[in-house]
Formats: sequence, structure tokens, C-alpha cells
Amino acid sequence: MKRKSIKNLICTISLMLALISALSPSSVYADVGKSYNWYCKNNDKHEVPALDSEFSFINKYGGFYADLNVGNNDKVIYLTFDAGYENGNIEKILDTLKAHNAHGAFFVLENLIVRNSELVLRMKNEGHLVCNHTAKHPDMTKICDKNLFANQLSRLEKAYFELTGEEMAKIYRPPEGRFSEQNLKFAHELGYKTVFWSFAYADWDNNKQMSGDAALKKILDHTHNGEIMLLHPTSQTNAEILDSLLTELEKEGFRFGCLSELWSK
Repeated sequence: MKRKSIKNLICTISLMLALISALSPSSVYADVGKSYNWYCKNNDKHEVPALDSEFSFINKYGGFYADLNVGNNDKVIYLTFDAGYENGNIEKILDTLKAHNAHGAFFVLENLIVRNSELVLRMKNEGHLVCNHTAKHPDMTKICDKNLFANQLSRLEKAYFELTGEEMAKIYRPPEGRFSEQNLKFAHELGYKTVFWSFAYADWDNNKQMSGDAALKKILDHTHNGEIMLLHPTSQTNAEILDSLLTELEKEGFRFGCLSELWSK
């Protein structure tokens, strides 16, 4: 074989290897595996925060952060709570919701189902949605295998079914709001809607709680129609102010919607 022919053959093989490498799974998922931290830029106009352009892909995978289709004649806020453990405040939150006949969505962990079964049963029996926050609250962006991702959700589903005899709502919220496009794709393929939020504040650290007056003002200053509000029910401040918060929202004409409305319109 002539030297020129050998050189051409080597170039052809190199090109083929480069194409194969470009189409490998690791390359296919290079972008969708990028990690993100969910956030919203609050405004003081009582308007739904704009979706940051880097998060635009959530729409492809059944992702929601607010009710963008709420009618002009309807004022609605969706109350959501990320609940990993009980410290006496979740029970108080449930008492207040019951007093206002207000329904919310609780994103729970396996720990709560196992250790505080009576609270989870109460959530279900009092008309709240019980949703999937994973079994163990890991950083899901570090899970690139679909089976391992699914295990975090199915393990919680199993615990809930064993307790209640009913299927858990197919609604997922990533722990700490950390996610990737690959995560959302996996969740979508597993039949889940991923629900973020359009308002939250720093309420999760029980050693750094905002005063009740300051927290109430912060929440009310940023209310908006179609809002998905995230509160942590372990917060002592939230337990103290929830009655006043719901009373004020009711005075302003808001109702408290069910998350399933987001995809049924």
C-alpha cells in the first residue's frame, strides 16, 4: 500500500473515532448534566418573577414554578411545604391550615413517613397533597444513572403506599432546589411533574429565624397571583405567623389552590 493511501486511511479512521466519541452517552449528556440552583428574582410589583433564560428547558419536562395561566378573575396562591422532619411545628402548621380550610402540598422525605406516620396520614386525610422530595434528600445532580434516580423516588412511593394504601402524587421537588436537565428528563420519563417555586425566603435554619413581623412583611410584599409559595413547616416563625398570613391573603381575595390545577388548565 502506498504511503499516501496509508495516510488517508489513518485520517479516515481518526475521523470515525472522533464521530463515535462525539455521539457517546457521556457527550450526549454533557449539557443536560449541568447542575443548577433554582432561584427567582423577586420584584416589588406583585408580579410573577420572570423565568431566567437559563432555566427555559424546564418547560420541556413538565416543570412549573408558578401558575402562568391563571385567569384575570381568579386570585390564587399555591401553598407548598418542604417537610423532612417534625419538631413540633408541622403539627401547628396543620392545625392552622385546618382552621382556615386551606389545602397545601407537602413535599416529604422517608424519615417523616417512618418516624411521624400520624402527621403524614393527617396530611392525606385533611386533603393536602403529599408529594415526593426523595427518600434521603441527596444532591440529585450527582446522580446520572436513571435507575439510581428512580430509586430515590420509588423508595419514598413505597413507604407512602405501605402507610396509606394509596399512591403518592406524581409531583417532585428537587432537594435544595438543585437540579439538572437530565434530572428533569428522568423525572418526566417516570411520569412526574417537577414543581419549583416563585417565592421563598430564608426560613430553613432554626438557629437563624427571622422575626415574625419581618417574615410576614417579606412574604406579603412579594405576593403575586399564581404564586407557588415555598415555606418550611419546621420553622418556628412560620408556625407563629401562618394564621396571620392566611388571614391577610384571604382578605386580599386569594384562594389556596391545588397544584394539579397547573397542568389541568
